[in-house]
Amino acid sequence: MGTDDDGVIELPGPAGQAWFWTDHWPQREREVDAHVASGRVTVHEDDEDFLSHLDDLDARG
Repeated sequence: MGTDDDGVIELPGPAGQAWFWTDHWPQREREVDAHVASGRVTVHEDDEDFLSHLDDLDARG
């Protein structure tokens, strides 16, 4: 990130991706990394497996 001669702040990356540079985003990434490291994730081999898992979760209420 920098400032040009007119005082305009230049952000790293396209404006449509500004969410990526917020403080919130890296925190959420660290939370996901912690879940993966502790094994609190479910990996699905295909779409049907994933949708079946969602149905099971929905049935549990």
